[in-house]
Amino acid sequence: MAKRIIVTGAAGFIGSNIIRALNQRGLLDIIAVDNLTNGEKARNLVDLSLSDYQDKQGFYDALLNGYFGEIDTIFHEGACSSTIEKDGRYMMANNYENSKKLLQYCHNTGARLLYASSAATYGASSVFQENAIYEQPLNVYGYSKLLFDQIVRKSIPNLKSQVAGFRYFNVYGPYEQHKGGMASVAYHNFEQFMSEGRVKLFGAYAHCKSGEQMRDFIYVKDLVAAKLWFFDHPEHSGIFNLGTGKAQPFNDIALNTVNTIRTLMGLAPLSLAEMVTQDILHYIPFPAHLHGKYQYFTQADMSHFRSTGCEIIFRDVAQGVADYTKFLYTQHQSSFPNISMK
Repeated sequence: MAKRIIVTGAAGFIGSNIIRALNQRGLLDIIAVDNLTNGEKARNLVDLSLSDYQDKQGFYDALLNGYFGEIDTIFHEGACSSTIEKDGRYMMANNYENSKKLLQYCHNTGARLLYASSAATYGASSVFQENAIYEQPLNVYGYSKLLFDQIVRKSIPNLKSQVAGFRYFNVYGPYEQHKGGMASVAYHNFEQFMSEGRVKLFGAYAHCKSGEQMRDFIYVKDLVAAKLWFFDHPEHSGIFNLGTGKAQPFNDIALNTVNTIRTLMGLAPLSLAEMVTQDILHYIPFPAHLHGKYQYFTQADMSHFRSTGCEIIFRDVAQGVADYTKFLYTQHQSSFPNISMK
């Protein structure tokens, strides 16, 4: 009997990529759950095979009441992911209360739960290891994710099925166009360069030079591959970091985005210094509203993740951003076929 799978946040960036990968395996009995108030997200579902779509309103209670029959696995990607959202009641209802209902369902039925946590749980910490002493979220988004992780930790010894949470670091890749300001730097750099001929990054602040703030950037295709590895290995439960384990500066994102586009246009690549001199890479003042609320450095400690035996190789920025930029460029060319670089 084919496995019935639920994907929440299905029309979103990571949710739609997960469904795409499941479809490629021939898994089609998938119930997609989302909120399409932002109708642009529906574009991410157009080429996917689903057995049903459910609006998130009322879904979680219906699931607890057994409305959807026997479920094998839930990929829980649905959440308010805005790190600048200040409405704590809204954030906790979306990210914490709904997640608790899924955990209760899995406890009741034996369904498996693979869910999205976040590196925002570490916040002000300089150590990114799955340990309570390093968990210092800077905002209610990070706290909503941390609180559910804490509940999961306490529940795992009493659960009969797999429950695994993944602390995503900076994810980028196809199908994030609907996210607006919350889309990745790689996406914004591409859009800026194609429309303005230059890209923008934060300038110097505190101990960081211009564009030298560093994050652990993970390509969405690698993230999905990692989650499907856990899907194939139901014996592993727990809270796991999901990054590459290697921090890289935002300058690397800009450099690889611009040079990939230039190569596609038949132009020679430029060095970082040349881009700055020619104002192709433009640094803007560090925003005042982010002072004291910004992670200048993140780098996933992947030792716990690797201890499971998962040996997936993650792409670095040069590899991942080049692949993503080619994807974006192809889409852009189909919309603006006569574009050229002066």
